Amino acid sequence: MSLIGHVHRTLVYDRRVRRLSELLSEIIPPSCNLLDVGSGDGKLAWSLLKRRPDLTIEGLDVLLRERTAIPVKSFDGTNLPYVNSSFDAVMLVDVLHHTADPGTLLREAVRVTRRWLIVKDHRLNGFAAGLRLRMMDRAGNLDHGVALPYNYISERQWEELERTLNVKVATKINELRLYRWPLNYIFGSGLHFLDLYEK
Repeated sequence: MSLIGHVHRTLVYDRRVRRLSELLSEIIPPSCNLLDVGSGDGKLAWSLLKRRPDLTIEGLDVLLRERTAIPVKSFDGTNLPYVNSSFDAVMLVDVLHHTADPGTLLREAVRVTRRWLIVKDHRLNGFAAGLRLRMMDRAGNLDHGVALPYNYISERQWEELERTLNVKVATKINELRLYRWPLNYIFGSGLHFLDLYEK
């Protein structure tokens, strides 16, 4: 593990997983059969299942890791290998900014969900947002071979995607408090969102 990767895991990763699983457990509707697109090591899904044993979660990722906390299947990064309405909910946590075309993957997510779409991602918002997001993205993914196109989207672009997908926001969280101070001041405020959408 690189020095940057070690520092990220020590100062950021575990707290981020705990905090995201806490937030997700509060907004995901009961007894959902959930597809987690971009599962990575599966630790977020595993932590979520500990809080919400009523859920079932299937993992999917472009890069399969040797060890994962839940079973994770492979996909091509664009096409979800499921028929229409296969899951109650589809979840994409910090996935869309790694794709060349977030709209394509979102359309696929809407296609395979029966009702709910959960998106946690970044938006270009505030002073030097692009630079701050790139630094954060690189530190978190340096040791994993994840594509880093730095494809961050503005608030207006997100709103346009919502209209195009014909989904409505059921829950919107803009202050996630993923990091300790002062990291949250630099890399948190205004750069993250977590939305629960309904078809």
